[in-house]
Amino acid sequence: MHDPRAYTYRVFWSEADGCFVASTLEFPSLSSLGDTQDEALHGMVDVVREALEILEEEGRDAPLPMGSRRYSGHLSLRIPPEEHRRVAMEAAEAGVSINQLVAARI
Repeated sequence: MHDPRAYTYRVFWSEADGCFVASTLEFPSLSSLGDTQDEALHGMVDVVREALEILEEEGRDAPLPMGSRRYSGHLSLRIPPEEHRRVAMEAAEAGVSINQLVAARI
């Protein structure tokens, strides 16, 4: 079972709920509410721990934490031909490849 602390958490104030809301990228349907950021975060870690236990009991795979995933460094991107032309011209003017131009902007 994955360590529930290894997942990617976000805590924000919700005006509509009148409290802090914690969520996790890997389990987008789960959340936890709290009067403080710490309360919401600790509650969310507990919710993820419970979800991991349920998945394990059911013999289902849990999502891999984002920090444990491996990335190739390759990214394919589809853009309209006119935009491709504009980016190619801008890269040529800057004396760099399209890849270098786009990577610098990301």
